[in-house]
Amino acid sequence: MRIALIAHDKKKQEMIEIAKKYKGTLAKHTLYATGTTGTLVMNETGLDINRMKSGPLGGDQQIGSMIACNELDLVIFLRDPLTAQPHEPDVSALLRLCDVTNTPLATNIASAEIMLVALSRNEITKQK
Repeated sequence: MRIALIAHDKKKQEMIEIAKKYKGTLAKHTLYATGTTGTLVMNETGLDINRMKSGPLGGDQQIGSMIACNELDLVIFLRDPLTAQPHEPDVSALLRLCDVTNTPLATNIASAEIMLVALSRNEITKQK
């Protein structure tokens, strides 16, 4: 599967921790991430990650384009709902694209863990 990893600044450490915990599962798939998140996760886990630009610099839009073109199968986007994001329109567009294309989307640790456990058990298949 093709999986995108995105995390707002206050959620990057949580992304690193979940990537460490599910490293064996994630390593079996093609990973994409926004720039800073991808770099941090790669440095901490050694996972091979295709990195886009930083979210505010267009990375969210790059991931959104991949979703629109059916080039992603699952998105883990650890959002910080308590901090205003200067690129909120891009974030909203990405979430909307997941809904429109029926792309599984986790926006917090609990839903991300559910998806990664299901993925490790081969219980998630491509929807497209």
